[in-house]
Amino acid sequence: MKSKTPAPSRLSSLALASLAALLSACASLPPQSATSPATPPAAPHAAAPAAAPVLAPLDLGQPAPAAAPQAMPQVEDSLDPGVSINLDDSAARADLWARLRDGFAMPDLQNELVGRAESWYSDRPDYVARMTERGSRYLYHIVAEVEKRKMPMELALLPFIESAFNPQALSSAKASGMWQFMPATGRDFDLKQNIFRDDRRDVLASTRAALDYLGRLHAMFGDWHLALAAYNWGQGNVQRAIKRNEKAGLPTDYESLRMPDETRYYVPKLQAVKNIVLRPQAYALALPPVANHPYFLSVAIDRDIDVEVAARLAAMSPEAFKQFNPQANKPVLLAAAGTQVLLPYDNADAFARNLATHRGPLASWTAWVVPKTMKPADAAKQVGMSEALLRELNRIPPRMLVKAGSTLLVPRSGKRDQDVSEHLAENASISLAPDVPPLRRVSLKAGKGDTVASVARRYKVSAEQVAQWNKVSAKASFKPGQTLVVYTAGGTRVAASGSSGRATKAVKSGRAGAKVAKGGARSAGVKTARAAAAQKPGKR
Repeated sequence: MKSKTPAPSRLSSLALASLAALLSACASLPPQSATSPATPPAAPHAAAPAAAPVLAPLDLGQPAPAAAPQAMPQVEDSLDPGVSINLDDSAARADLWARLRDGFAMPDLQNELVGRAESWYSDRPDYVARMTERGSRYLYHIVAEVEKRKMPMELALLPFIESAFNPQALSSAKASGMWQFMPATGRDFDLKQNIFRDDRRDVLASTRAALDYLGRLHAMFGDWHLALAAYNWGQGNVQRAIKRNEKAGLPTDYESLRMPDETRYYVPKLQAVKNIVLRPQAYALALPPVANHPYFLSVAIDRDIDVEVAARLAAMSPEAFKQFNPQANKPVLLAAAGTQVLLPYDNADAFARNLATHRGPLASWTAWVVPKTMKPADAAKQVGMSEALLRELNRIPPRMLVKAGSTLLVPRSGKRDQDVSEHLAENASISLAPDVPPLRRVSLKAGKGDTVASVARRYKVSAEQVAQWNKVSAKASFKPGQTLVVYTAGGTRVAASGSSGRATKAVKSGRAGAKVAKGGARSAGVKTARAAAAQKPGKR
């Protein structure tokens, strides 16, 4: 299917004689719009050369500078740079499902849970159709990666179980992407997560990380079923389950371990999908044809570019563009992050040619580091945008301050018109603080019958806060005369408690050393507690 070719000839599969021909003549098939998510693109075919349409510069609300056209970006196979794909080759036209079936190597499970999963899928043909058609975009690349590592091909089916092949899936537990990485596990496998991007949603990066992780788990347990259980449940949990069985003299295989229902059902679901791929007709289901060649190519960018601009240059809708590039957290792609734009064949061709001839700005956004802790309204005014838009773009909740050193996405302007630096592209973060009056620490004496709950009601805070501040449980009682601590908004008047919880002489919270009338106790010092509040968080 593949043959070595000189480096310049990397786009023969785009119905171009070579990338050199593309560079010199900029001629090819007319670009096609992105197909619907459920339909793989037709393979390019030879045709008489036609003049390539060039998109007009976008109106980004600023004058387009008279700039020279961009250099032609490099377009290549994401898996094998420098190796061409001949779409007329019989292997390229073969059904990828057959290649996938040939690689199955895991021992089969046969139990009631497998039958239950088979019935669930066979009763939902529409769901299976959507799932398999969506997966057809990514299967070639996953199959190729699995083959390179000499892993069992069943692993290529795992995104069916994890996310139904949705690269933008987000679980209630914050697992994200096609392979459903938790934040910490993603970082362990070099999946960058910052305000600009989340590589757990990156199709190629997350596939690489998932197979790395599965390989590590298999090396740890020596069994693919246990490795899959650990992928779902966590390696520590599987290790403890094995030790429990060993101690009890029981078998330690997957079906013998005690585990949560979700993990118990996990491998049977994968087995059910495998059985359907092997014999779809036996379940009255149909699989969409998937060609045995890459569905998409990658294009490197060397300038920041708005997602909307990139989509238009690729002759795609923004929604279709994001299906291939779901890792972007913001409406701009950063060149400093080493971004590779993934696009279907014809759209990659259109993007490369249109980007090379594009004049004017590519990005309308840049990064700004907040010089001091600010209200969002003040920050918005300083960068020339509405507070509502600043909050929306940067996901700032109500009643929060933006802390000094935070990075915000803001419009480009005369003062801020540079591409985002590599340092910010890799390390940008945003820190917020509650926009509430400064808290002040007040010491007081507990009265007879005082409890955490009664003190919380008196000072209109939560029982959990009072318990945390005084290092007791939320159901604790206080001894009469015991010194307590509460935090209150600055400037309010706080009453010390006496017998039966009755309020006595008020103490101004801003006056250190104020006297508590009943009980004759002196306050331990009412001091400003901004720092203390940061150490003792709680709802206000």
